[in-house]
Amino acid sequence: MAYHGYMISHLRGTVIDIEERSIVLETNNVGYKVFVTNDSLAKAKHGSELALWTHLAVREDSQTLYGFADKEDLDFFELLISISGIGPKTALGILNASSPDAIRNAVSSGDTSHLTKVSGIGKKMADKIVLELKGKLSDGTGNGIALRDEVDALEALKALGFGHKEAREALKEVGETVTNTGERVKKALKILGK
Repeated sequence: MAYHGYMISHLRGTVIDIEERSIVLETNNVGYKVFVTNDSLAKAKHGSELALWTHLAVREDSQTLYGFADKEDLDFFELLISISGIGPKTALGILNASSPDAIRNAVSSGDTSHLTKVSGIGKKMADKIVLELKGKLSDGTGNGIALRDEVDALEALKALGFGHKEAREALKEVGETVTNTGERVKKALKILGK
C-alpha cells in the first residue's frame, strides 16, 4: 500500500549532485535526493540554487521525492498518479515525454495513439488515462499544440541528430504560439544553432 504524502511540498537549495534521473538538493545542510523531469534536470547546474515543487511518495520500504520546476507539472503528475496502475515512475516518464498541455489536448481529442508513442506506455493504459482524465481536465481555450504536432516536431529534430532532451527544450522555448510543425522545427533549429 502506498501513501502519497504532502509533507515536503517545496524545496529550495543548492544542487550538489546531478545524476541521470535525479539530483541532490542541499537545503539547510540536508541533502535531498529528488527524482526530476528532464526539463528540471536541464535547469539544474552543479553549485547553483534551484527551487522545486515536490511530491513525497511513501511506500512500506521507501520514501521517494519527485521534483518539478513548475507547479503545473507537479499538479499534472499528481493527477496522473491518481489513476490506478500509474505509479510515480510512469507518471514522471509521461511528463518527460510530453508537456501537460499536449497531454491535455490528446485526452480531449481521445488521441491515444500518440500518447503511447510519446510515453512508451501500452494502448490499454493510454485508453485508461484518456478515460479517467477526460472529466478531470479543463478544456481551456482549445489553443495550444496537438500532441501529434509535438511528436512530429520532436521526431524531426531527433532525425536531424539532436538528442531528445535538447530537442524538447528547444520546442519548449519556441512556445505554443507557433502551431505549424514545419515552423516549429525551423524555429527550434534556430534556437539549437545558437
